[in-house]
Amino acid sequence: MLRRNSFLIFLALTIGILSCGGNKALLKKQSEASRLLGESYYVEGKFTDALRELLHAEKFYSEVPSLHNDLGLVYMAKGEYEKALFHFEKALKLNPQYPEALNNMGTVYSIQEQWDKAIECFDRARSDLLYKTPHIALSNLGSVYYEKREYDRSVQFYKEALKAAPQFARADRGIGRTYMAMGKYKEAVLSLEKAVKSAPNFAAAYYDLGQAYLKLQSFEKALSAFKKVLELTSDGELNAKARAAIQELNR
Repeated sequence: MLRRNSFLIFLALTIGILSCGGNKALLKKQSEASRLLGESYYVEGKFTDALRELLHAEKFYSEVPSLHNDLGLVYMAKGEYEKALFHFEKALKLNPQYPEALNNMGTVYSIQEQWDKAIECFDRARSDLLYKTPHIALSNLGSVYYEKREYDRSVQFYKEALKAAPQFARADRGIGRTYMAMGKYKEAVLSLEKAVKSAPNFAAAYYDLGQAYLKLQSFEKALSAFKKVLELTSDGELNAKARAAIQELNR
């Protein structure tokens, strides 16, 4: 009888352990499914739905670096910058070699105009030899130095971004804007023309190109560039600025 009871206890414990293992595996799958769904909602611009799914995933598996990076991106999109920083920091604690999270953290600091902190993040990200898209961090460095009015350094980093990714239109636009600030309008036109050639739907680059043409008194080309902005945007600030520029040219 004693042996039989011992066997039944052992069997019960074994079934319990297997059951717990099965539940853990199921929860992990459900958590991963919620994370992937949250990422999908984020890409679609459905940030509240994305947040709901990602918070659900966090309940069961909170030690996943990519989950915290996703949460940071969603909070950043919703304007909750301190929460975004918290999750990017958590992602980096879990995985110190995570350049994407560093770049995203730098983006938040840029929004907050904490330029030195942003530079530190972008510089660490682009220095990671395993970072698949260093041109993004390099371009972000160009943008920060543009805001700091250190235009030579801005151009330097934008050009480094283009060495890593020659068709990266955002960097060409950045160089164009920087040359505009430096009064180098011919150089600005060349960079901005390259930007819209690489990215034909880049409305902001067309607007900047229109402004550069105006500086060179190429009014027909400027008008064409501003009209392209209207083709690519239906409303918003950029659309309104292009309309105002067209009205001014048609006077």
